[in-house]
Amino acid sequence: MVNRSFSRRGFIKVSTLAGAAMVLPFDVFGGELGQEKIEIGLIADIHQDVIHDGEERLQAFLDVATNRNPDFIVQMGDFCIPHDYNKGFMARWNSYHGDKYHILGNHDMDHGFSKEQTMAFWGMPERYYSFDKKGVHFIVLDGNDQNPQPWDGYKRYIGDVQKQWLINDLAKTRKPTVVFSHQTLELGETGGIANFKEIQNILEKANMEAGFKKVLCCLSGHHHTDFMTKINDIYYVQINSASYYWLGGDYKTIRYNEVIDKNYPWIKYTVPYKEPLFTFMTIKNNKIIIEPRKTEFVGPGPDELGMTERHPHEPIVPTISSYKMKIR
Repeated sequence: MVNRSFSRRGFIKVSTLAGAAMVLPFDVFGGELGQEKIEIGLIADIHQDVIHDGEERLQAFLDVATNRNPDFIVQMGDFCIPHDYNKGFMARWNSYHGDKYHILGNHDMDHGFSKEQTMAFWGMPERYYSFDKKGVHFIVLDGNDQNPQPWDGYKRYIGDVQKQWLINDLAKTRKPTVVFSHQTLELGETGGIANFKEIQNILEKANMEAGFKKVLCCLSGHHHTDFMTKINDIYYVQINSASYYWLGGDYKTIRYNEVIDKNYPWIKYTVPYKEPLFTFMTIKNNKIIIEPRKTEFVGPGPDELGMTERHPHEPIVPTISSYKMKIR
């Protein structure tokens, strides 16, 4: 959840997984990438402690994942706070029998909990780590290190120890690499990693020293938006929230009923998505394909509420878009 009130085009109706896909082109040193297909399930920003039907949203994703049997699934942060009442939510996640990975979000340590408490509740061994799957290297970063003082607000930084770990980890692999983080690595002014340029420089230097595009793509959540850009031959993709976009106090609206509003008082500050958003990413034959998914807003959308302030990096849409790019 990011407390901002940027807006965008009106609301988009309908459907399920459909349409064209986003294709990320790249050249890989020494041959074909992903001759053996890799499929990854991605879900971001469920916010179990904000939305009233977080368990159902998670289950919808897990049901599809169980049917598809991807190589692994990832929850991309802002998942759930380690309260006892969230044990049922975690039981659903843990019931999934395939490989699954966590990313720490900034809100996962709300209500005074520590990283260690959240990680223990989730069963997450390390706050940042890497692993290989079918010839591809995957890196998970923790964007919640302490920012240099003075600092006010949520932590959104990658500190010196983690930066050195990242440099060493990249130096040790010759495999094409995909990077995951909760906060975005392509901009810092609206809640992304504050020292994002340092991290970009590390990734770009790794590519230069390798002599090929080792780091292909960085995926994040956090912004509850649908956005992609390319910076110095590396793609940066924001995966939309499974649940909602935060509109803020100027646009409070009771979306469901008085009982839900009483029990989940933060919902009125959001524009929820009718159905959960999640996606599956496929790596094969020198392509990364992220599948689109669309739903609709619950109640009035941003334009109907008269929102006029806009930010180009944060479209308010209930969708994970279909983008298509040419293969080089």
